Amino acid sequence: MLHVMVLMIFAGMQPTYSHQEKAVRVTGKLPAKASCFICLQNGETELEKPAGAVTYKGKTYYFCNKEEVDAFSKDPDSFIPAPIPRPAPMFKLPTPSGTTFDFETTKGKVTLVDFWATWCAPCVKAMPAVQKLHDTYAAQGLSVVGISIDEDGPKKVGAFLAKSKVKYTYPIALDNSAVWKQWGVKSLQTMILVKDGQITKQWNGKVDIKDVERSVRDALMR
Repeated sequence: MLHVMVLMIFAGMQPTYSHQEKAVRVTGKLPAKASCFICLQNGETELEKPAGAVTYKGKTYYFCNKEEVDAFSKDPDSFIPAPIPRPAPMFKLPTPSGTTFDFETTKGKVTLVDFWATWCAPCVKAMPAVQKLHDTYAAQGLSVVGISIDEDGPKKVGAFLAKSKVKYTYPIALDNSAVWKQWGVKSLQTMILVKDGQITKQWNGKVDIKDVERSVRDALMR
C-alpha cells in the first residue's frame, strides 16, 4: 500500500499529519503479459502486453492502452468495483408508462436488477433471457427489475418496448443517473443480485446468463 505522509506546519500551530493514498504510475519494468484491469471488468481474461500500470491502495493495476492508464490515474475509485456484500440503496423511479416503481416492493424477495440502455447491444441481447428468468423463478420468489440509463428515457425506452417482439412483464424503470451511481454501476452491461437487503453479487461487462441463473437458484434455495 502506498503511504504518503504529509507534514503541514503553520505558524502558531502544532504539526498536523494527514494520511493520504493516491494512484501512482509504475515507472519500472512491466511484465511481458498481464491481465488488463478494464478488460477483466468486461469479462475478458486473456493476458496481453501491458501499456502501463498504476499502483493504488496496495494493488497494481495493468492496462492495455495509455488512455486507460491516464483515466485510472485521475480517478481510480470510479473504476474499482464496489465491495460485496453491501446494502442495496432504496429508490423510487418513473416508468415508461408514467407510473412510479418503488424498490421497497421487492423486500423479502431475491431480486435481480438489470442496468441497461437501448444503445447497449449486449444489454438488449440479454433482455429476453432476463425475461425468461422472471418467468421461470417468479413463483419461487424472484423479483426482476430493469433500470434504463438512457438520457431520453421516456421517449427512447417507450419506443424500444413498443417495437420489441418480446413482451417484458417485469418492471422497467428510468434512471436519472443518481441510482446507478448509488448502486456502484461503472459500466454496462451490469446485473446485480440482492437478497435480504444486501447486494450479494454483481456482474459487469459480458454477463454470463447461465452464471446469473445459477446464482439466482442458489439464493432462492438458501
